[in-house]
Amino acid sequence: MRFELLRQRVARAERRVETCMDNAQAHRAEFGQAWRRGWTPGRIVVAGLLSGFLIGRAEPLSRVGGTRWLQMLGTVSSMLASLRAAAASVDANASADVAAQEAVATSENVAAATGQDTPAGVTGTPAPPAPAEPLQARAPAPAEAATDVSER
Repeated sequence: MRFELLRQRVARAERRVETCMDNAQAHRAEFGQAWRRGWTPGRIVVAGLLSGFLIGRAEPLSRVGGTRWLQMLGTVSSMLASLRAAAASVDANASADVAAQEAVATSENVAAATGQDTPAGVTGTPAPPAPAEPLQARAPAPAEAATDVSER
């Protein structure tokens, strides 16, 4: 065979591979969209009920007592509550910063419109927060740390 003929065959094979790869990518994207559209709320609930039933039938977790389950649920619940409180605190701080910046901008605009100097104590940047008092956190005693969850 001639070299040119082999080169043409290789080029054709590369084009076929590229076409197949493009088709596979398109089919994968289409499948992903169909999969997401297929998970309606009703199907999600049915899948959850079915998987819960099957897990309950298998009873792999029956060795763990009900008291431990309640402790675990209480721990998870308190963890989620603390995470929500932390997120709310961050949102409140951000909102306070935005409100302070808007107040400064409003006072500057009013002063500029009336031709007065900016009011005393108002600058373009908000004042830095006051230094927080040092927290006197202590590490729990080993017995206290070990029994914190088990005594709830």
